[in-house]
Formats: sequence, C-alpha cells, structure tokens
Amino acid sequence: MARARTRSRLRARRSRMPESHSRPQRPPIVELRDATVVYPGGHVGLERVSISIDRGEFVFLVGPTGCGKSTFIKLLLRDLEPSSGTVSVAGKDINDMPRSKVPALRRRIGTVFQDFKLLPNRTVYDNVAYALQVIGTPRSEIKRQVPEILRMVGLGAKIHNYPDELSGGEQQRVSVARAFVSHPPLLLADEPTGNLDPETSIGIMQLLYRINRTGTTVVVVTHDREMVDKMRRRVIQLYDGRVIRDQAAGMYATDEDTSEFGVRMRNELGVPQDDDHFDGGAAL
Repeated sequence: MARARTRSRLRARRSRMPESHSRPQRPPIVELRDATVVYPGGHVGLERVSISIDRGEFVFLVGPTGCGKSTFIKLLLRDLEPSSGTVSVAGKDINDMPRSKVPALRRRIGTVFQDFKLLPNRTVYDNVAYALQVIGTPRSEIKRQVPEILRMVGLGAKIHNYPDELSGGEQQRVSVARAFVSHPPLLLADEPTGNLDPETSIGIMQLLYRINRTGTTVVVVTHDREMVDKMRRRVIQLYDGRVIRDQAAGMYATDEDTSEFGVRMRNELGVPQDDDHFDGGAAL
C-alpha cells in the first residue's frame, strides 16, 4: 500500500513539472525569411523567398536556368547578401555575421560542384586532407579520417592518384569525400551529376543519400529529372526567383506542360497574357 502511494506521488509530481524542462527544439539548419536579392542593373535573383529546411532533411532544388538556384546557394555561403529579408544557418542570422567569421561559416558547410574544383597538383589523399588541415585537425586524425572516407566513397585504391588520372565519376567522388570528411551539418551539392553519365550519376546520388543518413542535411541543386523522380524526396521548385512549389516526396515537375505552367503563373501573379516579362530568365 505504501509503495502504491509513493508511485502515485511520483506520477503527480511529474505531471506538475513545467514544460520548460523538456528539451528545447533546435532551429532549422537553413531558414530564409522574405529574402530578396536584386543584382546591379535591377535583375531580381530571388523575390521574397521563405524556406525552412530542418536538420537531417534531403532536399532537391529545381527550376529552369536563371530561376535563382545559384543565388540561393550563394546566400547560404555568404557570397551574396540579401537586399532585404534574413538568411539563417543553424539558427544564426549570417547577414549580421562579421566578415571575419565568414570563412568559419563556410568550413561548416560541405560543398560539391559540377566541375569538381579539385587541386590538380595534389593527390586524392591531399585533396581530401586539405579540408581538415584548414580547420586545424591534428595530423594523426587526418591520417585516420582521410583513408576512412575514401574507402566509404569507393576510392580506397586511388589514394595516391592525381585528379587527371581519374574518371569524371571518380573525381566527383573525391569532391564528395572532401565535402563530407569533416562531417558538416549541411552539405550543398550544385549540379553534382551535371557532367556525368546516367549510371555514374546514380552512384553519386546513392553516396549523397548515405551521407544524409548519417544526419547531415543535404541540399541538391539539379536538372536531373530522372534522379529526382526516382528518389522522391522533398522538392522545392523556383521560377523567376520565387518559390512556386514545396512538396514532400515530390517529383521534378508537375504534369502540366510549359505553356500551361506559364499561363497559370501569369494568372497567379496578375501579369497580362501578352506580357513577355516571364520569357526572359532572371539573373542567377
């Protein structure tokens, strides 16, 4: 009987505990609020874009050339600053960040590009190790981590090769290894399969998916319709600098054709049908 009363008191005590004892929710890894970018000359790169990407998400960013995808990437890396609105990474408004802190921000974001951006006079090992050297990783840790990540991307046997001795797919795997070796919370891939054949592209996307499964948020800018349709992840679609679709488990495009899409957008934005504003692409 005494034990029953004790358990009852404990339950009552727990029920009276204030909600502040629960773990605070972590902010999104990426958050744009009404972000607008206007380039010199008046070209609009992004217009009042609001996007929130949570930790651990895998997101495709799609849209035609000139729709604002590259502008989005540049904002997150602080290559650009918005004309208005805010851009936050891991809960910090990077617009307010002193310029001296920008290199540290970029070191916490893994980046993979279409043209690989490898150092041609460095070996595979040295290209990957460089990402750890710039953040002050001890040499002993570099010697342990680099071979480990190269085995993960399937290049354990190419550790002493130079970039010009590798295929395009292998060079991109080195680029992915370099981006992920420091286990960043965010990885941005800008057209990572743009220069690769379909079979090689599948391998790169599988690799990015494996990285995402470790907890890293992955944002992929792509025109690869087939890959997006196969993977069925969150899709954010841009058009003329605006977000026109944000869909969980989405496909590359909706069923409507290009002309139908143009008519719908003109109607939604109140643009006369004979207005040619949407026929020209905005700046990146």
